[in-house]
Amino acid sequence: MVGLKEELLKSIWHAFTALDLDRSGKVLSHNLCTVLNVPHDPVALEEHFRDDDEGPVSNQGYMPYLNKFILEKVQGNFDKVEFNRMCWTLCAKKNLSKSPLLISDEDAFKVWVIFNFLSEDKYPLIIVPEEIEYLLKKITEAMGAGWQQEQFDHYKIALNTGREGLSAWELIDLIGSGQFSKGMDRQTVSMAINEVFNELILDVLKQGYMLKKGHKRKNWMERWFVLKPNIISYYVSEDLKDKKGDIILDGNCCVEALPDKDGKKCLFLIKCLDKTFEISASDKKKKQEWIQAIQSTVSLLRAGSPPPHKEARQKRKELRQKLLAEQEELERQMKELQAANENKQKELETVRKQLEAAAARAAEEEKKRLQTQVELQDRFSLELEREKMVRQKMEEQVAQKSSELEQYLQRVRELEEMYKQLQEALEDEKQARQDEETVRKLQARLLEEETAKRAELEKWHLQQQQTIQMTEAEKQELENQRMMKEQALQVAMQQLKQLELERKEALEQYEEVKKKLETAANNTKSWKDKVAHHEGLIRLIEPGSKNPHLITNWGPAAFTEAELEERQRSWKGKKATSE
Repeated sequence: MVGLKEELLKSIWHAFTALDLDRSGKVLSHNLCTVLNVPHDPVALEEHFRDDDEGPVSNQGYMPYLNKFILEKVQGNFDKVEFNRMCWTLCAKKNLSKSPLLISDEDAFKVWVIFNFLSEDKYPLIIVPEEIEYLLKKITEAMGAGWQQEQFDHYKIALNTGREGLSAWELIDLIGSGQFSKGMDRQTVSMAINEVFNELILDVLKQGYMLKKGHKRKNWMERWFVLKPNIISYYVSEDLKDKKGDIILDGNCCVEALPDKDGKKCLFLIKCLDKTFEISASDKKKKQEWIQAIQSTVSLLRAGSPPPHKEARQKRKELRQKLLAEQEELERQMKELQAANENKQKELETVRKQLEAAAARAAEEEKKRLQTQVELQDRFSLELEREKMVRQKMEEQVAQKSSELEQYLQRVRELEEMYKQLQEALEDEKQARQDEETVRKLQARLLEEETAKRAELEKWHLQQQQTIQMTEAEKQELENQRMMKEQALQVAMQQLKQLELERKEALEQYEEVKKKLETAANNTKSWKDKVAHHEGLIRLIEPGSKNPHLITNWGPAAFTEAELEERQRSWKGKKATSE
């Protein structure tokens, strides 16, 4: 998918650079989605091309959209020729030369597609002289003409003096000018370009007319066969309009030569997993060419290798990269050698200057040495005279020193006596130091005992500190418990306040019910009075209850004494609870 993406990018780059994206970016994206069979995403397209300052109407802005929403979704199920023709249509009018060419627009389109296949993987796209030579050789061989190497070498020298290679439009002008196809008519050049296009772009490894035996009728029909890296297609004619079938090739296929039979010659057999195809070539040479081509294709399928022209292009590119790396390494080494040579020259120049300076200094020093020698000779003569005078004075001083020496020896004897006295004093001092050492050891032992006692006191102190810390921890735990109890007390107080509010509400409800009962009692009394007035205080005698009933001023009570006592106890209990 990476190689496919690179091939697509080259054609899109031509269309992209030829358009004004402010006006045509959406059109390009829509056309790409159509020819590449990629689902349209209008929302993403409109969002990406919104009309504001952040809109991606630049090379850097459009490429992320192209990669994310189009190229990453390409599956390979599209017509490459149709895709290239769409990109060609968008860029050819702007870039194609206006001068008349010896090739048609269709041939120019095929050269443009071949350029995209052979160009380098860097932008702006160019085709290097090695690939130009390869393409011109292929076209010349397809025309059946001889290759003019000397002529191309002159052209290559002129080209290398100016730049690295040609653009697509300059390559079209070169082939269309007829510079390397002199003596050939337009039709021959067009057929050669078409043959190279079929091989490099459409992966046509071989094509031609042969007879094929039918599977049902067993009759022989002439068909136009086209061999590609993984398939052999056969058509009614070479215009490729009426396709009759395909022979799918894989690593399990094989091809065998057959003896002549049924009046058919130059027979060979293609065996696949599900079918076998008998084919008759026009002559033995064609038969051998087709067998060899099919066997090579099956071998490539087994090895998982690309088609020969793609593999050759990759090898040429790797060779160029290797040569370029070697050239860069050579240039680097030359630069290093040049820099080392310059450094050596500088070092030699420095040494030469140092030698000249040393020679000058040596001459100057020799001159000074001679001058110093003359001055030393004069000074030596003066010193010699002075030495004689000094010697006389020294002899006089020696005599004086002899007497002083006697006095000195006497002083030495006195000093030896004093030395003996000092030795005795040193012995006394040594004994005093030994006594002092004994006292010091005693003090050291006392100090060690004091240190041990202090360590024990420190240990007791640490234990006291730990005890204090444990007491503090217990105190902190009691404080936490007290805080928890205070919090529980606050919660209980809040609940008590809530119960007080509920008791007040119950009392208010009780007062309301009491008022309603009084109102109902008054209404009942009024009604009783009216009944008594109308009926003349006549009471009906009814069957009485077995349980004794309370009698009020208005008649039998609604509750018995037991029920009234039970209700009274219930009200008192509620009142005590609320209080």
